[in-house]
Amino acid sequence: MPDGGNHFAEAAHDYHAERQRQRDQDHVDSWLYGVPFQSRRNVAGADRAAAPTARAAERTAAFRAALQPLADIKPAIKARHLVKDWLEIGTLSVTYGESNGGKTFFALDMSLHIAAGAGDWHGARVAEGGGPVVYIAAEGGHGIRNRLAAFRQENPELAKRAGKEFLLLPGTVDFCGNGDAEALIEALKDLETPPRLIVLDTLARSMGDGDENTAKDMGAFIRNLDLIRAATGAHVMVIHHSGKDTSKGARGSNSLRAAVDTEIELTRSGDVVMAETKKQRDMPTDKVFAYTLKSVPLGRDEDGDLVTSAVVQPSDPVKKAPRLSGQQSIAMQALDDAVANHGERKTGEMFPRSRRCVPLATWREYCDRHSLSSGDGESSRRAAFHKVKTALQNKGEVRILDGFVWCCRGDDDHRSQRCQALPATDGNAGSEALPPLPGSMTRQRGNGAPAKEQEPDHAQASGEEAAPPDQIEAWKAAADDLNNPEAFE
Repeated sequence: MPDGGNHFAEAAHDYHAERQRQRDQDHVDSWLYGVPFQSRRNVAGADRAAAPTARAAERTAAFRAALQPLADIKPAIKARHLVKDWLEIGTLSVTYGESNGGKTFFALDMSLHIAAGAGDWHGARVAEGGGPVVYIAAEGGHGIRNRLAAFRQENPELAKRAGKEFLLLPGTVDFCGNGDAEALIEALKDLETPPRLIVLDTLARSMGDGDENTAKDMGAFIRNLDLIRAATGAHVMVIHHSGKDTSKGARGSNSLRAAVDTEIELTRSGDVVMAETKKQRDMPTDKVFAYTLKSVPLGRDEDGDLVTSAVVQPSDPVKKAPRLSGQQSIAMQALDDAVANHGERKTGEMFPRSRRCVPLATWREYCDRHSLSSGDGESSRRAAFHKVKTALQNKGEVRILDGFVWCCRGDDDHRSQRCQALPATDGNAGSEALPPLPGSMTRQRGNGAPAKEQEPDHAQASGEEAAPPDQIEAWKAAADDLNNPEAFE
C-alpha cells in the first residue's frame, strides 16, 4: 500500500498539471478561434440540447392538455364489451392451457360468433354489429381448416353471416422483431371496417427468434401488440401454453401477465374443458364456460378412412381437479406405475373395494426411480417423498391406510373409497336399507371372535379379518342394488 503523504502529493501534482494543460489549450484556442475551448464546448452542448427540447415540446403540450381535474372526471357507463364479462374492445388478453387442451377450438368458436354478430356467445352478450375478425393461425397447419369446416357444417347460419367477416391468416409472424407489426397494420388498412378482434395463435410461433422467458423479448412483443391495438382499435387475443407447473399459470416471462387486461385459463377434467377468467382489469373474475368437443365427420381420405374434426359443445361445469406441482405430478405418475405392476386389492372395511393399493415402500421406490428428488443423498430423497406424500394427501389425490396407499382419481372420485354404515336421515333408512347379510359375513368388533373363514394371503398379512370371496361378492351385489351414491361417503 502506498504511503498516504506521497499518494496525496502525487494526486495534487496530477491535478495542477491537468489544470495547466487546459489553460494552455484555452490560450491556443483563443488565438486560433477567438473562443476558449471550454466556451466552445458549452456552446456545442447547448446546440445538442436544443433538438430534444424541441421534440419534447409537442409531448409536453399533449400532457398539459390531457390533465383532468377530479371534478371533471365522469364514470364510463357506456358498454365497451366485445363479449360481455369476457373481453373488452381494444384491450389485450391471453388464453392459455395445456397442449391439446382445446384452446384453438375455444378461440375459433368465440371469434366466429363475434364475426357473425351473433349477439350472444353461449349466454354472454356480444357487441352489436359484428365486424372483421383476423385469425392469425401461426400454429396448426391444415387442422385449422378442418375445424372451420366442422363449424360451418354444424352452424351453417352463423358461418354464413361470418363468411366475409372472418379472415384467416395462416403462417408464422414475428412480433418480437421490427417489421411484421407495421406490415400487418398496413395490410389491415385495406379493410372497409377496422377489425374488432385479432387472434394470435400461438405466442410461441409469433416471436421469431425471441425468447418468451426473457423480460426484454417479451417486452418487445408486448410493445408490438400495443402498436397493433392503437392503430386498429381491435382487441388482441394471444393463445399461449401453460408452464410445466400448471399452478403458476402461463409459461414464460411474467411481463405478459402484468400487461394483459384479461387472462383466461383452460383446464380439462376428463372430457370437459373449462374456460375461466383468472384476471380482469376492470371486470369481475367469476366467469366459467364449460364445454366438450363434439366430433364432426368431414369425409373420407384417399384410403377410405374417415376424417373428422370437432366443434365446441356447451356442457355442465365439473369439479376441477386440484393443481399439481411438478414434483406432485411425478409422484402421481410413479404411483400409477407402481399400482400397474404391484397393485393388489385389500379387504377390510376401511380399504376401497374398487381400487388397487401398494405398500408405501413400493411407492417410495418408484418415486426414486422417477427421480422425484434432485438430490443424491438418502435424506434428501426421504424429505422429498415425505413432502409430496403429505401434499397429495391434503389435496385428496391419495389415501394411506395401514402402510398402503391408493389413488383417489377416476370415475368414482366423487365418493369416498371407504365403506361405512349409512347414517339414518329423513328419507333414508340408513343401514336398515341394506339386505341382511349371510350369517358368516357378520363380524364381531372389539373383543368379539373373528370370522371363521379368512383369506390366507394379503388379508392376514395386513392384519385384517376377511370373509371368503363368494361372500364378499354377495355383499358387493347387495350394496350395488341400492343404486344410491350416498351409500358411499
